Amino acid sequence: MNAPAPHAASAHDIAGRIGPNSITRMAEAIDAACGRATTERIFAAAGLSACLSTPPTEMVDEAWVTRLHAALRHELPAELCARIGRDAGRRTGDYLLAVRIPKPAQAILRVTPAPLAARILVAAIGKHAWTFAGSGAFSVRFGAAEAPLLLTIAHGPICRDAHSATAVCDFYAGTFARIFGELVRRGTTVEEIRCEAKGDPECVFAVRW
Repeated sequence: MNAPAPHAASAHDIAGRIGPNSITRMAEAIDAACGRATTERIFAAAGLSACLSTPPTEMVDEAWVTRLHAALRHELPAELCARIGRDAGRRTGDYLLAVRIPKPAQAILRVTPAPLAARILVAAIGKHAWTFAGSGAFSVRFGAAEAPLLLTIAHGPICRDAHSATAVCDFYAGTFARIFGELVRRGTTVEEIRCEAKGDPECVFAVRW
């Protein structure tokens, strides 16, 4: 059964809803890696076939994201899932840079020293964390032993109820890498060093420049 069409989020339900890039960019990335037939099979398995014929343009239920990533992991090898997730995240970052992050702000961040630019950027990300973490919790830590910056998502939708020997939130890692690489410092890397799918208490992304 296909999922119902998305509706605009209201104040009382916004915490459980996520931006449509979490669906549309995944479709693009699966298309690019595997072809349309595989995309259709995975979306059908997730109950989201309607999202291919009518891509969502409003906030979507975070459960859609959980089902889509679960179907992806069921249908494809882990290495390919990781590549698709990274690509979808990169595509989401491209969209945010083109449409959502004001160009004057981008220009300022590019000429700001990396540590300060990172602080400014994560403050902005934190204000809009509900658009990608849904009902999960987003937090930030600077100056940790593992990296200059750690981004944490607890109880996020991508790996909810998942069990894996490897980290699976490549979509987030790809998005963060694209944005930080463009606005903080070229060559910035983002690695998911802890993941709830592996049994960790939260998903942690190390940002290094």
